[in-house]
Amino acid sequence: MSKSIDDVIQEKMKNPEFKKAFEKDMAQFSSSVALLKAREDAGLTQRELAEKAGVPQSTVARIERGYSTSTKTLSKLASAMNKTMRIVIS
Repeated sequence: MSKSIDDVIQEKMKNPEFKKAFEKDMAQFSSSVALLKAREDAGLTQRELAEKAGVPQSTVARIERGYSTSTKTLSKLASAMNKTMRIVIS
């Protein structure tokens, strides 16, 4: 019987190095998805959002692909969509 991806991840999470990297990647992925969803909900293209926020369109694209950015840039993007940015540490 083959294992599900959840089973494989649970096994690998026992390794502290894997767990740390996985949690870091998931946090970044969550930020990327949140920005993409907010932008689409606002009915904006990447270019339109970038212009409103005063950042290059390539910055929006990179963030949505999972690259990290500063809280200052995320705050500009949120403000351009009339949103507030919240950081939750749990």
